[in-house]
Amino acid sequence: MPDAAAEPGTAAARNAAEEKSAFAHPAVEPDSTAGYGDHPDQVIDFYAPRGVTGPGEAAPVVVVLHGGSWRAPYDRRHISPFAGFLAERGFAVASVEYRRGAQGTGAAGSGEPVAGRWPDTFDDVAAALDALPELVRQHLPRADARRTVLTGHSAGGHLALWAAARHLLPADALWRTDRPAALRGVVALAPIADFEVADKLDVCGGAARQLLGGGELFAERRPYADPALLLPTGIATTLVQGRADVDVPQAVAEAYADAAAKAGEVVGVTLLEDVGHYPLIDPAADACAVVAEEIAQLAW
Repeated sequence: MPDAAAEPGTAAARNAAEEKSAFAHPAVEPDSTAGYGDHPDQVIDFYAPRGVTGPGEAAPVVVVLHGGSWRAPYDRRHISPFAGFLAERGFAVASVEYRRGAQGTGAAGSGEPVAGRWPDTFDDVAAALDALPELVRQHLPRADARRTVLTGHSAGGHLALWAAARHLLPADALWRTDRPAALRGVVALAPIADFEVADKLDVCGGAARQLLGGGELFAERRPYADPALLLPTGIATTLVQGRADVDVPQAVAEAYADAAAKAGEVVGVTLLEDVGHYPLIDPAADACAVVAEEIAQLAW
């Protein structure tokens, strides 16, 4: 594999092409949408399964959390082709929207919106997951909520790992649950899974530090937000990572897997050669089929 740091032009060109391909698909409209709160961003899109690929009549539920550095310009519509792809594979899909950062600018001189809102982004993901079983019963009658898998891409991969670890949050965390979530597993796609490593690598323009408020708040809030500090979860977890990813490098996923191992938990890591950040959610890419298979192994 070519070294991305040694060949920045080549890596940048490939990344741009992969991003263009992933974003070229028209948005796939959901079968229904429901709110889990009063804010316009507190909604979930539901995609009914188009076919059943596993045993039994009821389809597993895949909860999708989109990425985009927790920043406002990126909403769930960009991942709707991926949600539609999973529905075509026989899954019942719930694609969650949540509040993202919009005020001010991000890293100095970047011109980017701030990454996330504290505590709103976490409030929303917790509320959405708590409301999901009843909403699935209402909007996905062919689904079996007892077979639920969380997946998310990039910043959404972080949120999926975090949502599966709420029972490990500090005792004073409002999002803490008294038991592990009833999940078949988590499939996190190029997740921002270790905030210390992500911060050192300046992943997505320092998005992890911005999400937690920056400055001294970064260290203070990490125990409430960093999946690498919330282990072992006791929930089957797989990370899918492109080796050529220049947005969220492989080192971030490996750091999380190492932290899990030190906590006595085995986390699967599927590394894809010659794959960057975006093919994991691009229905036109072979990597997307690999993701669907990883989900199926946990769900069926």
